Amino acid sequence: MEIPFSLVYGSDAMIPVEIHESSPRFLGFVAEESNEERRVNLDLINEAREEAKIKVEVVKRRVERQYSSKVKLRQFQVDDLVMRKAHPYELENKLSPKWTGPFRVTKAKGNGSYKLETLEGGPIPRSWNAANLKFYFS
Repeated sequence: MEIPFSLVYGSDAMIPVEIHESSPRFLGFVAEESNEERRVNLDLINEAREEAKIKVEVVKRRVERQYSSKVKLRQFQVDDLVMRKAHPYELENKLSPKWTGPFRVTKAKGNGSYKLETLEGGPIPRSWNAANLKFYFS
């Protein structure tokens, strides 16, 4: 695995403590070998960068796949009855109901966003994401 410093500069960093404390890395330094190794590292840096990009993409796709496996796709139609997740300020204590409602879906705005109204016809001021809604069964 490459560290960001080596991906940018083509070699590993040496911290000041390694120089002042005479570490084995510092004591084994030979200028000619270092120059040759530096040239080789600079020749191979593009491959190392590409490999790092591929690894990052693999990790992103793995995280996306794991997240997507847990997401429940919910689609509501106009006039469906739903419950909405209660806001923290609506909860009086830890035993308060976590869902409020029922409400009626008045408009599906797309991308999982819905406009709601009370059963008496009073509009709810903002749109709600499907992640914060669930079907109401009477």
